[in-house]
Amino acid sequence: MSDEDELENIRRRKLEELKQQAAQQQHAQHQQKQYETKKYHIMRQILSQEGRQRLENIRIVKPQFAEQIELQLIQLHQSGKLRGATPLPDRIIKKSINKLYECYSYSLISVK
Repeated sequence: MSDEDELENIRRRKLEELKQQAAQQQHAQHQQKQYETKKYHIMRQILSQEGRQRLENIRIVKPQFAEQIELQLIQLHQSGKLRGATPLPDRIIKKSINKLYECYSYSLISVK
């Protein structure tokens, strides 16, 4: 094999690798978008307008905590523990957020 053929093979392999990486990134982005869309629709079912606004306000200050709240609410919703109570009244959301915040604060303190 000549040097030119070897270089061409290397270029082809590199191009294939780049194509595969691009396809994987595109697939991951598509999955992330599907997840976000599904989460959005579930949160619209679970939370009232006030609750969604409260969560967005929390997200501005503590994005990780807002994500934890969403995950907790989605788990409760999917396990059927929120049936008949949705959208959740604001007072229940406040109480739940306060309880979660206590746990969240405790976990941040004890990790030292």
